[in-house]
Amino acid sequence: MSASSTPRVLDTFLTPRHQALWEDVDAFADEEIRPRVTHMETARYVDRKVARLLAARGWFGVTIPKAYGGMQAGHVAKTILIHRLALVSAAAAAILQASLIPVAALLHFGTERQRADLLPGVADGSVLLSIAVTEPDQGGHIGGMTTAAEWDGKAWILTGTKAHIGNSQIADLHVVVARTAPPGTRTSEALTAFLVSGERRGVSAARYVGAFGLRGFGFGGIGFDRVRLPPENVLGEVGQGLAVAQSSSILYGRPNLTAVSLGLHEAALDLTTQYVDNRPRYQGTLSDVGVVRDRLGAMAARLHTARVLTYHAVDMLDHGTDCDDQLITAKTFGHEAAVDTGRDAMELHGANGLDTSGEVSRVFRDMQTTYAPAGTGEVQRLRLAQTALREHRPRPAPEDEPERIPWSVRFADHLRHVDPDPTAV
Repeated sequence: MSASSTPRVLDTFLTPRHQALWEDVDAFADEEIRPRVTHMETARYVDRKVARLLAARGWFGVTIPKAYGGMQAGHVAKTILIHRLALVSAAAAAILQASLIPVAALLHFGTERQRADLLPGVADGSVLLSIAVTEPDQGGHIGGMTTAAEWDGKAWILTGTKAHIGNSQIADLHVVVARTAPPGTRTSEALTAFLVSGERRGVSAARYVGAFGLRGFGFGGIGFDRVRLPPENVLGEVGQGLAVAQSSSILYGRPNLTAVSLGLHEAALDLTTQYVDNRPRYQGTLSDVGVVRDRLGAMAARLHTARVLTYHAVDMLDHGTDCDDQLITAKTFGHEAAVDTGRDAMELHGANGLDTSGEVSRVFRDMQTTYAPAGTGEVQRLRLAQTALREHRPRPAPEDEPERIPWSVRFADHLRHVDPDPTAV
C-alpha cells in the first residue's frame, strides 16, 4: 500500500472526498512536517510555524459549520487529519487535535454571540484554543479541582493553576473550568467553564520544557492570578463546567487521541517492516526468519483491528448515533494495541532501536502520551462494564444514580453533519 492509498477496508466509511483529503494530508505531512521533525525534537520552544501551516489549510475548522467559516467536514475527516499527520509526527498531530477539543465546548455550549464572535477566528487559525481542566495535584480528578472563580458583584475573579494543557504556550484563548460553588456542592453543579484570553492580566503560561514524548508540542501549566472575567465570558451556564469538560473529552478528546495512536501504530509497523526487510541475516534478510514474520503478523493484525474500530466509531459520530461505547473501545484498544506493536518494534530493532535520535524510539516514546488523557484504560473499561451490566439487568436507575444519557445522543444534532466536503478549504 502506497503512502497515500486508503485501505479498502475503510471504503465503508470514506467518501471520494475523504480519500482526496487523505492524499492531501499525506502530501502535506511529507513536504511540510517531515523536514521539521528533527527540529521539533531538539528545540527548546514550540515551533509556531507548524500551527500556522495547519491553519493555512483551514484544518482547525474541520468540524466548524460553514456558517462560521469552517469546513463542516465531520469527525471522519478530523480523524483522517490527525491520523495521517501522526504517521509522520505525533507532535504536529497533537498541536491540531488539542485545539480541536475546545471547539466542541464552543459548538455545544456557546451562545450564538460567542460562536459568531470566536469560531470564524478558530476556523481560519487566527484564534488558537486550549482547554484547561487538569491540575498539578489533582490531575484528571475533576471533583478535586481547586482552581476557583468567585463572583464579586461585577465580575468573576479566577485564581488557580492548571497543568498538562495542550498548546498552553501558543493558545490565544483558553476554555478554563473552575470551581464556583461552596464545598459540599455536587461536582455536577459546582464547576463552571470560562473563556479566558491568554493576554488577560493575571494569566501566565509556564515556559516550554521538552517532555518524554511529543517533543515540539507544548502541554504545560497555566497560572491564573485573580483574573477578572465579565459575566459574558461564562461558557454555558454557571454550574455546567463538568458537562463542558466531559462532553468535550468524550466526543472530541477520545477520538482525537485514538487517531494519534493509530498514526503511531502504523508508523511503528512501517518502520519495522522496512528495517527487517533490509537487515542481512544468514543468506537472506531478517524478514525471512519465521519468528520475525510471526511478530510482524501480530503487529499487522493489531493495526488492522485498530484502524476499523477507529473509523467505525467516528463514522457513527458523524451520523449522530449512540456511540459513546464505540469511542471508548476504539480509544482503549487503540492505545494498548499501539503500545504492544511499539514494544515489538523496539525489540525487533534490537540495539539499533535504542538510538534516541532514531524514528522508532521517537514513535515508541510518543505512544506513551495517549494513555491517560480522556480517561485511562481502567476508566474506559469501567464505563464499558456499566453498559454491559445495564444491558444484562435493565431496570430503573436508583435515585442517587440517575440514568446516563450518552453524550453522542445529547448532541446528536450538533454531531450529525450535512453534505460534508473535506476538500472545501
